Amino acid sequence: MTGILGVHHASLLVRDINISLGFYRGLLGLPVDLKRPDLGYPGAWLQAGNQQIHLLELPNPDPLKGRPDHGGRDRHIALAVSDIEQISKRLTEAGLPFTLSRSGRKALFCRDPDENALEFIEVAIGSIRSGMSEQL
Repeated sequence: MTGILGVHHASLLVRDINISLGFYRGLLGLPVDLKRPDLGYPGAWLQAGNQQIHLLELPNPDPLKGRPDHGGRDRHIALAVSDIEQISKRLTEAGLPFTLSRSGRKALFCRDPDENALEFIEVAIGSIRSGMSEQL
C-alpha cells in the first residue's frame, strides 16, 4: 500500500485566465478558491467537489490544432455530475460542441477554450462518497 488517498487536483494550462474563468466559473459554475497565493503567474484554483482544478496561465507546449475530435481519445479530466442532461443543455445553449461517450455510459466530452478535453460522467450522488467504483 502506497498511502495514496485520492486525487487532490489536476492542473490545466490556459492562455487567458479570464476567458477560462468564463468557461469554468461562468458556464460550469465551479467556485474559485480564493486561498490561492501569488505564484508569480496568473491562475485560479477551482473547487470541483472535494477536488480542485488548477488553471495555470502559462505557455502551452502542446498543439491546439490536430487534436482528436472526440475527447475520449485524448488526455482528459473526468468530472462526476449528478445530471448529464443539465451539462448537455448548458453546452448546447452556449453553442459549444460535444460528443457522447462511446462506452455506453451517461457521459459526454467537450473541450475548454484552450482545447483541454473534459469528460462529464453522470454518477449517483451516493457513489461519490464510495469512490464511484460501481459507476466506472
